[in-house]
Amino acid sequence: MVDNKGKSSGDPITRWLVIGMVALVVVVGAGISIFNNTSKKTAVLPTAASVKDGYGIVFNGDLKPVIDIWEDFQCPSCKAFEGTNGDALRALVVEKKAKIVFHPLSFLGPESVYAANGAACAADQGKFLEYHALMYKNQPAENSGAWSNEGVIATAAAAGVTGPEFEACVNKGKYAGWVGNVGSEGSKQNINSTPTVFINGKEVDRASGAYYSAPEFMKLLVAAGIK
Repeated sequence: MVDNKGKSSGDPITRWLVIGMVALVVVVGAGISIFNNTSKKTAVLPTAASVKDGYGIVFNGDLKPVIDIWEDFQCPSCKAFEGTNGDALRALVVEKKAKIVFHPLSFLGPESVYAANGAACAADQGKFLEYHALMYKNQPAENSGAWSNEGVIATAAAAGVTGPEFEACVNKGKYAGWVGNVGSEGSKQNINSTPTVFINGKEVDRASGAYYSAPEFMKLLVAAGIK
């Protein structure tokens, strides 16, 4: 993660994504237990998830430019990126001006797993973008205990993501395998900090300031063909 100037912050929150240490989860009662080595082939995929796009949640799959966002719902720098550029990205989705692929990672701990699984459940309800925005807006301190299944359900309700189907999806950890697959793909692509953003396959240079400056980010989008 980086500070608001795009430079390494040295903050102890920063984590390097450790290859091969991606956790997969399964619900046991009301809680989640972590285990390894679940086969990708057995993982259930949420609505709009694409294997060829690194298991990301895809919007406007046939369009260009292509924007890939690797993030962790517990990551403070991801919250800052969302706060700066989230509205613009959602507008690109709604106006069908770009293909955007969200890759929710979970390397900051079990609460990131709960949040990522909830994002997949929200995607099934057609509410991924609403869930995405509200989870960052209400981001608690890292691993503070706020994002249990119950916490995710309560936060999502404020975004209009409700109902027994959504709650069952969250409580059963329906997309645990998918969460692990996203992490495995991140490892393969050497994603070692969050947020990491690619435009047409080229990683956005943190030194450009585009992560935390809407005008700078828009310059990159215009250069990539956004009108």
